[in-house]
Amino acid sequence: MATTKILLALAGAGTLVTALLLGSVIPVRADSDHVAARRLLDAGEIMPLEKIAERARAEKPGQILETELKHKHDKYIYEVEILDGGGRVWELRLDARSGELLKVEKDD
Repeated sequence: MATTKILLALAGAGTLVTALLLGSVIPVRADSDHVAARRLLDAGEIMPLEKIAERARAEKPGQILETELKHKHDKYIYEVEILDGGGRVWELRLDARSGELLKVEKDD
């Protein structure tokens, strides 16, 4: 009985130590997306998301469902999905530096 308790205690301690060691070895992405976006914003490469959202809503009023910042053809593009009052979803693409509307299409 005492041996069983000792073995259970050792197994529990071993599990805890293993979890702690593995937790400290898991790589963390040093330059996460929001940090990279912040650098681009600070460098003047992209506009703030708030301004892009205003421009997108001016084109297609509604609720913004999703935004993505993508790098395509050597420039940054914001892709904004908007749900309009009629229940349709639109995808707008805007130049991230100038805010220029590049494309509007109904999402399927």
